[in-house]
Amino acid sequence: MNHEPVTRASLLLRLRDQQDGAVWTQFVDVYGPLVYHYARRRGLQDADAADLTQEVLRSVAQAMGRFHYDRARGTFRGWLFTATRHELARFRAGLQRQAQAGISDFDRLLEDQQPASGAERDEWDREFDQGLFDWAAQQVRGEVQGPTWEAFWRTAVEHVGPREVTEALGMSVGSVYVAKSRVLARLRAVIEEVQEG
Repeated sequence: MNHEPVTRASLLLRLRDQQDGAVWTQFVDVYGPLVYHYARRRGLQDADAADLTQEVLRSVAQAMGRFHYDRARGTFRGWLFTATRHELARFRAGLQRQAQAGISDFDRLLEDQQPASGAERDEWDREFDQGLFDWAAQQVRGEVQGPTWEAFWRTAVEHVGPREVTEALGMSVGSVYVAKSRVLARLRAVIEEVQEG
């Protein structure tokens, strides 16, 4: 049984409305960095990776009007991975034509046309999970008081022991555990707004 979190169908339905600025902002904040970092890891310069990201997001926006989510056919994250790889291959083919590139660029283009390796897909998924956590943390950090956030961050992310955190923040051990639990619950809720599974 696959327990991989998937994009909420309700989010995908809302993306059909090109005028729903809030959902598109959320979508770009969650998925834009994923596409950008993928392009950078594949050797694109900053500006080219930004252009590719823009092109992928534009393609998604165009496709959403006719996109029908069918979980049995795969995840949205998987579809976006395929779309990103395809757009990268198109981008590189365009560069090759413009610069009349040598054999090494052609070899890289052929390599990207091959099916994605399991390692490449795993890397995509890890990058997505990290980016989603970073995005959710940014959303939640402004919702909680400074000491609550620090207690969570130090214990859950930096793996500092609760006793050490109590000394640094002047909180009781119980308060540290409560802060960690509250922030984790809120992070899960924010993440569940864009995922289910």
